[in-house]
Amino acid sequence: MTSLFDSHQLGSLKLPNRVAMAPMTRARATTDGMPTASMATYYAQRATAGLLVSEGVQPSLQGQSNPYTPGLHSPEQAAAWRPVTDAVHTNGGRIFAQLMHGGRVAHPEVAGYVPVAPSAVRLDAELFTGPKGLLPAPVPRALSTAEAAAEARVFGEAARHAVDGGFDGVELHGANGYLIQQFLSTNVNRRTDAYGGPAAHRVRFAVEAAEAAVDAIGADRVGIRLSPGGTVWGMAEDDAPELYAALLDGLAALDLAYIHVLVGDDEDAMVALRKAWPNTFIANPGGQIGPRPTTHADAEHWLGLGADLVSFGRAYIANPDLVERLRTGAPLSEDDKTTWYQGGDTGYLDYPHHVPSAEPLPEAGAGAGAGAA
Repeated sequence: MTSLFDSHQLGSLKLPNRVAMAPMTRARATTDGMPTASMATYYAQRATAGLLVSEGVQPSLQGQSNPYTPGLHSPEQAAAWRPVTDAVHTNGGRIFAQLMHGGRVAHPEVAGYVPVAPSAVRLDAELFTGPKGLLPAPVPRALSTAEAAAEARVFGEAARHAVDGGFDGVELHGANGYLIQQFLSTNVNRRTDAYGGPAAHRVRFAVEAAEAAVDAIGADRVGIRLSPGGTVWGMAEDDAPELYAALLDGLAALDLAYIHVLVGDDEDAMVALRKAWPNTFIANPGGQIGPRPTTHADAEHWLGLGADLVSFGRAYIANPDLVERLRTGAPLSEDDKTTWYQGGDTGYLDYPHHVPSAEPLPEAGAGAGAGAA
């Protein structure tokens, strides 16, 4: 049976194990979206993962969802990522940038733009905006048909910047209620043009975004994260089986490197997706927005069901040496939720590696006997 510690070929990359670090927002970038020296240390600490997937990176200023998140929409930002990716590579790791467009999950106080979405359907929630705290989400502006096509193309431009910044590839964020899933949804996407209506039309934006990235950097460097049937940020996918069958058909035609699936409650449906997908399948068993950390048992279960890699999110916050702890059975440290997004290095860089207990000293006279045996 496949083990977490077996190697795996992902495109041109030989992964030394099947552990992936899931993307997690940590909000440690500068106000203008530049990565920092602390971020280089953070990712380098976790470089023993078979694959690192970065926190969500906005592919355009319009796409920024949260304050203090990094971008990949300018040559300057690409250059600023170089110390991060170099640090990961120096420590023997591989890292993809997750390209995350917030769509309607955004506020003008953060990026200075009225958010855009498939349709002008307001998110019924409050959003963190930085100094002004939580504010109600505004009504987004519906993209025109031409604008929707242009917004898909920004993923290609950002993918090009990612490779210029030293990333090994990109993962499109098509899950958790952000722009790509908003187009997939049956409640937020109320369009009647080629991007709305039946499932075959609602997958168009996701496929065009992936195609733009493939055209920019090659299919073996592009993956996508999906949350079939997911309800985060007010999503509904009333025709999920038909929807994801159409989506996987479109993505498979592009020969994407992988899909990264947030496992839902219907295990049979997830296994069916695994069987339908021809390339690498990454399972994230923790569920939507990590209601519980993925465990070693979860990982082995999903490898047994056909997953090629298993991603761990919360477990990686407090365990930079997670692969080694899983390999040796060492206990996992607990993360401090209050430090997830607060900024600074506390709760970010200060989680230690596991130190095994010292072997007890032999009793007097025991050493000679043991050496002679």
